[in-house]
Amino acid sequence: MTQPLTQSLTLSNGITMPQLGLGVWKVAEEGQAERTVLAALENGYRHIDTAAIYQNEEGVGAALANTPVPRNDIFVTTKIWNEDQGYESALAAFERSQKKLGLDVIDLLLIHWPVKGKYKDTWRALEQIYKDGKVRAIGVSNFHIHHLEDIFATCEIKPMVNQVEYHPLLTQEPLLAFCNQHQIKLTAWSPLMQGNLDIPLLQEIAAKYNKSAAQIVLRWDIQTGVITIPKTVTPARMIENGDVWDFELTTDEIAQISALNQNKRFGADPDNFNF
Repeated sequence: MTQPLTQSLTLSNGITMPQLGLGVWKVAEEGQAERTVLAALENGYRHIDTAAIYQNEEGVGAALANTPVPRNDIFVTTKIWNEDQGYESALAAFERSQKKLGLDVIDLLLIHWPVKGKYKDTWRALEQIYKDGKVRAIGVSNFHIHHLEDIFATCEIKPMVNQVEYHPLLTQEPLLAFCNQHQIKLTAWSPLMQGNLDIPLLQEIAAKYNKSAAQIVLRWDIQTGVITIPKTVTPARMIENGDVWDFELTTDEIAQISALNQNKRFGADPDNFNF
């Protein structure tokens, strides 16, 4: 058992959320999700990010039931999928997720994408679930500033987290600044650009610190105040991704990495998705 990765950020309601977690998108093969999450917990991870659409909540739940790590030490995120949006359907979808994960209380529940005409009703459902004490925090995913402003117009509780595509080629600085201003923590999905790390600047900084380009990017996430959830099923890669606490990038290096921005998305644009 390695040292737990417990460096955390505090959400607007006082809940702490580990800054480095494991994403389990595309980890759906029979038994693979359970093995992957058990390996992550063994290697110090304390934050697991899943979603209904990943079809692996049961595997994540099995790992949570079978790990020696106490439940209270693990932060679990799941998400309401697009076809389940709307008030009643989101409440029902949450119950299904709860059952699959085998948890009475889920740490963080997100709206997966801003489905037009539905996400505000879905948000009302999340507020209700939160008031009922079934989740410790609520948030959104893939929301632009205008989506957040739309939620603010009628919400009782502001989102605590916004999980978006965020990496050196898509730094989303206006969104990050807006979220910081409203006490919303940004979480980076696809932080490692789906493996597109062959960028000279990243390689150069990696050589200086005797780290990998992936570790440099994750360290940049951490120092820009962002929560990050790199996805891997390989224990060796999990260990590498978690080994980012023994060095610090300079202010200049952070600025240079941020300057790589090309507004390049590897995933869909939240204003233009059709799923």
